[in-house]
Amino acid sequence: MESADLELKRPALVVVEPDAESRSRVEAELSMRFGSDHRIVCARSGAGALEVLESLRAADVPVALVLAAHAAGDMGGEELLGRARRLHPSARRALLIEWGAWGDPAVRETIERGMARGHLDYYVLRPLAWPDALFHRTIAEFVHEWARSSTPGPAAVTVVAERWAPRSQELRSLLTRTGVPYAFVPSDSDEGRRELARVGQAATEDPVVIRWDGRPIVDPTDEELAAAWGVQTQLHEESDFDLVVVGAGPAGLAAAVYASSEGLRTLVVEREAIGGQAGSTSLIRNYLGFPRGVSGSELAQRAYQQAWVLGARMLLMSEVTGLEPAGERYRIALADGSAASAPAVVLATGVSYRLIGIPEIDELVGRGVFYGAAVSEARALAGRRVCVVGGGNSAGQAAVHLARSACTVTLAVRGPSLDAGMSRYLHHEIEAAENIDVRLNTDVVAGGGSGWLERVTLRDGISGASEETDAAALFILIGARPHTDWLAGTVARDPGGYVLTGFQVSGGADEAAPWPLDRAPHPFESSLPGVFAVGDVRSGAVKRVASAAGQGSVVISQVHEYLAARAREPHAARSAAPPP
Repeated sequence: MESADLELKRPALVVVEPDAESRSRVEAELSMRFGSDHRIVCARSGAGALEVLESLRAADVPVALVLAAHAAGDMGGEELLGRARRLHPSARRALLIEWGAWGDPAVRETIERGMARGHLDYYVLRPLAWPDALFHRTIAEFVHEWARSSTPGPAAVTVVAERWAPRSQELRSLLTRTGVPYAFVPSDSDEGRRELARVGQAATEDPVVIRWDGRPIVDPTDEELAAAWGVQTQLHEESDFDLVVVGAGPAGLAAAVYASSEGLRTLVVEREAIGGQAGSTSLIRNYLGFPRGVSGSELAQRAYQQAWVLGARMLLMSEVTGLEPAGERYRIALADGSAASAPAVVLATGVSYRLIGIPEIDELVGRGVFYGAAVSEARALAGRRVCVVGGGNSAGQAAVHLARSACTVTLAVRGPSLDAGMSRYLHHEIEAAENIDVRLNTDVVAGGGSGWLERVTLRDGISGASEETDAAALFILIGARPHTDWLAGTVARDPGGYVLTGFQVSGGADEAAPWPLDRAPHPFESSLPGVFAVGDVRSGAVKRVASAAGQGSVVISQVHEYLAARAREPHAARSAAPPP
């Protein structure tokens, strides 16, 4: 590529600031830190900024960030950022404010209203010092967030495959959720054919993953792909631990962090990618400590790295198939025939979305039909019509995320309002999005297409009228079912399959798995002493990421209490009354 082309394609950082002194200071700070690989563009007014944004869009120049003063001259900063969203949906947008402006009711109201409506992502304090490290860090975080969600960036791996093949989508989703930077190239494109020829796979029709060292992996399994990235997928020498955590969603990862930090030799086993159901969430805005929000995959990756550094062993793409007492320990059987053991176990297997139960739709899973948010597909659906089914936070987050790329998003909600299952901030963002069409009292009753989803049929639950509408994709987030079939007959569960804990089992709630000890179970302890359940898999649990992470951290104190009590008991007493 010619140097002029590289210059043209550098992502832009756009500043709208009427005050000349402030504008000069912001421009100098941005140029010093980001000028070598970003285009810094400044405007004096909202109208001037819109002209700039329109010209950048016409020239196909990506915009990473728009900073607008609270009063952008001829229009308010919130209004400008809302209009910038329509021109550059993937750009991050922030209000530029003075230090101490939190005390100004007008500024505070603008920030609160703008974030609720989805017009802006957060605010940025004008730089004071030279250089202003806080300003640099804030801008760098915005640019990083934009790059993660909008550009392939430096690719650790390249996926060459048919764009709409189910396995192609599964590979992209797995890489996205595990935080592996990748580039996707359609196999039927000129670039795709060149890449395949370069690695000696010109004749293959299977998906090919090209590693950073140039080695191709043809049609890899999930396990092979994870192993290629250096992730452990099998037990090797060590099999005895102090604690085994089953599941690497927010609850399981929190348990791993606290257990390993407190000296317990901890093994975490996850059958899929880290993050669980939350890992596919595009943006969580109400998680403590992330005022701008955080994607589920990034939150999971941070927790994974934290647990790993503290010493937890991670076993991904490995499924637990059995749990049984083995003397004073529990034996945890894995699908590959290996086993681990520990005196205590934390069940954090989470839940998965329920199937919609419409055969012609389920036949197209991976070909336009997705269970969960499937955030990796958003860019591929640019300019298309899509449908999201569900009334909870996950469905709302998916709709808002997809609205950045799709021309229209239809959100089908079975209930009469969004208030029952969705946080207020999401409700406001959906109301503010011009291309999200909310259909209340509505079910998806049919769908189809020739090899790929092309249409869905919506039915009004009040009138009974049905309407067929075009849809290039359908994202289904309609409730959950727990991953506990493998525990049948082992621990007590409620009728929905969720694990009973604490007072729920102390009175013999399940005759098939009664509580065997004189003491009462710990609050998160199941009907098996020393086996605990946290997060969404627990009966009666609050389905929120923060709640799951909180339970994962708290349960470790109960694990310590259990282990300490067992250590104080005479060996004969322990042997005489083993777990059932």
